[in-house]
Amino acid sequence: MSGFREPGFTDRQKAAQQAKRNLLDKFKAQPGHDDPEVAKRRAEREAIAANREKARVAREAEKAEARRREEEAAAAEATRLAREKAEEEARQAAVEADQKAKRDARYAARKERGKKKR
Repeated sequence: MSGFREPGFTDRQKAAQQAKRNLLDKFKAQPGHDDPEVAKRRAEREAIAANREKARVAREAEKAEARRREEEAAAAEATRLAREKAEEEARQAAVEADQKAKRDARYAARKERGKKKR
């Protein structure tokens, strides 16, 4: 290990300057905004974004339509339940009226039998 040498301050400083220079060169080598390749990629990204937006709008429209159908189905179900309840109440009232009529008839017959005995 006699070949190893501890890097000094100036060596570290030169390495840092070289790294900064490499980064700057790499940045300068990138194509500019007016480069046709960059414009092509930007147009592709914009087209993809537009397609995503159309798909999102379509999904939202489908969800709104599904929600509307669910609300209509719930309203129809509520109407059906209310109608069935009203029919049941009417049927129950008719049954009670029939029972009362039979009960009144039995009571009247019992009263008539009692009058005949006296």
